[in-house]
Amino acid sequence: QVQLVESGGGLVQTGGSLRLSCTASGSIFSIHSMGWYRQGPGKQRELVATISSSGSTNYADTVKGRFTISRDNASNTVYLQMNSLKAEDTAVYYCNLYYSHTWYNAPVNYWGQGTQVTVSS
Repeated sequence: QVQLVESGGGLVQTGGSLRLSCTASGSIFSIHSMGWYRQGPGKQRELVATISSSGSTNYADTVKGRFTISRDNASNTVYLQMNSLKAEDTAVYYCNLYYSHTWYNAPVNYWGQGTQVTVSS
């Protein structure tokens, strides 16, 4: 069993900041990457940012320069610092874990329950 505990969502005004966190625990042999995706009203889920076990990061063009993803490998926690928030950032943000259950299993995706981020003007 794997658990992902997300926190940090909420309501913020345009131009404000929020920090999301997600901690993974349970039957995890190795973590290949962690990241954040989001799904806005009437939209499909989309990539926000990911970070690999080596620290390589990947960002959606829409958040580059405003969002920063970081990771604490010791606690299996990923953070998303969101600055200069815009109304279009309003969405449910989902934590993603790409991991292997054992040394011989191929990695699989696991999703958190989501945390709401609402940006008001």
